[in-house]
Amino acid sequence: MSSQDSIEGQQCPLAVGVETSSQSASDGETDCEVITVTIGATVPTGFENTAAEEVQEKIGADATISKDRGRIYFQITTDKLSQVHNLRSVDNLFVVVEEYDNYQFKDSKEETLEDLQKLASKLPWTNALKVWKLNTSLKKKRGPHRRPQGPKGKGRRGRNFQDRGKANKDVVETDTMETVTAEIEKLQLEPQAPTTGQGGGSPDLENSPLGEQQEVEGQEPGPKALKFRVTCSRAGDKHSFSSNEAARDFGGAVQDFFQWKADMTKFDIEVLLNIHNVEVVIGIALTEESLHRRNITHFGPTTLRSTLCYGMLRLSKPQSSDVILDPMCGTGAIPLEGAIEWQQAFYLAGDNNDMAVSRTVNNICHIQKKRLDKSSTPGLPIDTVQWDLCHLPMRTNSVDIIITDMPFGKRMGSRKKNWDLYPPCLREMARVSRPGSGKAVILTQDKKCFQKAISRMGGLWRKHHTVWVNVGGLHAGVFLLKRTAGIFGQTPEDVREPLEEQPGKEKTAEEREKEVKLPS
Repeated sequence: MSSQDSIEGQQCPLAVGVETSSQSASDGETDCEVITVTIGATVPTGFENTAAEEVQEKIGADATISKDRGRIYFQITTDKLSQVHNLRSVDNLFVVVEEYDNYQFKDSKEETLEDLQKLASKLPWTNALKVWKLNTSLKKKRGPHRRPQGPKGKGRRGRNFQDRGKANKDVVETDTMETVTAEIEKLQLEPQAPTTGQGGGSPDLENSPLGEQQEVEGQEPGPKALKFRVTCSRAGDKHSFSSNEAARDFGGAVQDFFQWKADMTKFDIEVLLNIHNVEVVIGIALTEESLHRRNITHFGPTTLRSTLCYGMLRLSKPQSSDVILDPMCGTGAIPLEGAIEWQQAFYLAGDNNDMAVSRTVNNICHIQKKRLDKSSTPGLPIDTVQWDLCHLPMRTNSVDIIITDMPFGKRMGSRKKNWDLYPPCLREMARVSRPGSGKAVILTQDKKCFQKAISRMGGLWRKHHTVWVNVGGLHAGVFLLKRTAGIFGQTPEDVREPLEEQPGKEKTAEEREKEVKLPS
């Protein structure tokens, strides 16, 4: 995101690309206007650089990392809009209406909120609404935009774990893009003059349903009023207002300007107001739900987001014919993401829990069925096994990359159990990894236990890089480890630790290797 300094205390909006050109469509179709706009994307915190690299590779655009962690911005032309939705590292997308690098907030709350109300009518909405309209026409209609949330709706657990599969089957995609486009044309996108009897001030969004309008008898129906909501995301401790207050007053001004109706659940359009210290970005959402939900239908208690899995996989730089292992696969989110994006490698997913293995198999079958329905190759280079992660049924030095999410000791296991689990687990990973070239990408929140276990494995693993991420509100680390050239069974770690566990019973490297192999 480009930046400009504020001059003499004036609010300085950043430049948003609005160049336009027309390209002739073939077969006598109407000309299509191509607009250059700024797209914003939320990404897993810590993997902003990874997302920026993917944008450059797949779209050819230079992305800028926001001061607010977890966001990137890049410019595209609207003919590349569909490609943006194929990015694997982004959670949510929005088109930028306007951005301010150094917004001058007033000292008092009343003056600041009044400025936000005035801002709504001054923003360049036209191009952003065109992009939203085009984005909606590119997708088939799938029913309501979002499922209702709150006490009247079903709980998240009930929907995710019990009804998700049934809901997916009940969705019948029979509407064509032309039908969707026709419906969009009926929506009211242009600013409208206030109807008779409405005051000029912003309505109280907390005490009245925003935007409810009565039809006038005898009057011809005009364009269908668009339903909207405003979502405010605020970071910083020097603001005199809350996120709810900003969303309320700015939303009221947007309603007055466009004469839209407000609906907090069944909205057509979501206006975003992102405030990070003095940086303000106004946008329109282009995704109805996060793109990280693309692969998983059978969820577990600690299912990783697919976008985070992509970042971990990209960190390992998979190569053709690599054998990639996830010894604690859970629902299979990591190997599934890898098998879809890096299909030239082979993936092994395993877990000691039979329910986890069953979820992984079901998720793989779901992806295979979806690929078959799209007339693409249904097969995936992935296999699933139930095993003991400390005694893997694999040959020594046979794995190129290990990527896994180790127990945090919060929702699964405990910190005390981690001290017993981490050392033998890392040692077994070292056994199956190729010396000198093997890599491991480990996600864990129990950093103290992990660091201690790695320090005792100096002859087998070397810590190469760390990415700090936010996982469900927990500060966790993604650790990239490189396998040393040390031969398993001949390092001090392999000799010392078994002797401490069983004094007086020294075992050879061959005996220890036999213990971790299953009979053929």
